[in-house]
Amino acid sequence: MVIIERMNELGDNGFEIVERKGLGHPDTICDSLAEEFSRNLSKLYYENFGRILHHNVDKAILVGGKSEPRFGGGRVLEPMEFSLVGRVTYNYKGKDLTDEIKDIFEYSIIKWLERNIPNLDTKKHIVANLKAKPGSVDLVELFDRNGGIPLSNDTSFGVGFYPLSTAEKLALEVEKMLNSKDYKNNVPSVGEDIKVMVVRNAERYSLTVALAFVDKFVKSLNEYAELKEKIKKDVEELAREYLSEGSLSVFINTADDISSGSVYITVTGTSAEAGDDGQVGRGNRVNGLITPYRPMTLEAAAGKNPVSHVGKLYNIMANIIAKEVYESFDGIEQVYVYLVSQIGRPVNEPQLVHLKIWGEFADIDRKRMREMVIARINDIPRLWEKIVFESLSVC
Repeated sequence: MVIIERMNELGDNGFEIVERKGLGHPDTICDSLAEEFSRNLSKLYYENFGRILHHNVDKAILVGGKSEPRFGGGRVLEPMEFSLVGRVTYNYKGKDLTDEIKDIFEYSIIKWLERNIPNLDTKKHIVANLKAKPGSVDLVELFDRNGGIPLSNDTSFGVGFYPLSTAEKLALEVEKMLNSKDYKNNVPSVGEDIKVMVVRNAERYSLTVALAFVDKFVKSLNEYAELKEKIKKDVEELAREYLSEGSLSVFINTADDISSGSVYITVTGTSAEAGDDGQVGRGNRVNGLITPYRPMTLEAAAGKNPVSHVGKLYNIMANIIAKEVYESFDGIEQVYVYLVSQIGRPVNEPQLVHLKIWGEFADIDRKRMREMVIARINDIPRLWEKIVFESLSVC
């Protein structure tokens, strides 16, 4: 069932809250490591059997360690600990992949951290544990049933919207800039643990950035203060590219007390080194944002299998549909998409597809829109290819 609902004037109560947890935030690390393992595990299955086997590795926690940061370079006293819990297929058609899966897990953790948190020493600063067990018989059987079209392994829903608001663009782009390779080359003291909170009150925008400095690149308290001021100016300059009007306030590390020397410095670039913990599903949704003023789902997409788990597939596809509809029809201002699954039904047969559309148009070609939406729904059984081989982001 595809419902296309034209809405009245898009309301705005004058307020908006948008958050993005950056690359090195403990929650984002958990999401990213779970997804990296799922992706590499899927490749292992595909290389060995020509198909992806049942797995869900979407339960993970990062337990913070203990560190002693100081200007010029400190040390990690106790490593952080990452534990991944889930369900994995270790044996299939008489072939045991236990050793290969353990190797893939270690490889996934080490390579992602080396690539994305370069000041974290994977040999000294983290311990990783794989706690995944074989899947339950009924869900494994459901995964294998039906041959061609995968069956939904849950009754759940996914949501998406497009386009992004100015506040949402600001949250995304500020974090991306600060965590970009170019910015790190220019300002290596900026760690990867960055959180951006944007609060809009009418046309007044407030950006609060929490940013972990890497201590070995900061020689003194005075240098720290100077770097904060530079970063603030860089954020203001970027933000002004998205703000045609309205006031802007930027705040960096507001918990600092410069007078007492209490500031946000780390050894590794992530607060997980010293007691800040992380968990899958507590961070960004699949569009990279946390948006309480928008439709959201509590589903944790990271680590879920990319073949039949609608908690991943429907959230990704809802955002794809919203963007495509917005870009394909003149006069549309905003699109919300809701997809609802039912366990055991083919993934391309949702219970409900509901589009809410706002815009300035006399009429809309509902038939063409419905055909477009159905075409995307029919793409869901092949969406795993983009997730696994094109590294489609889910956080």
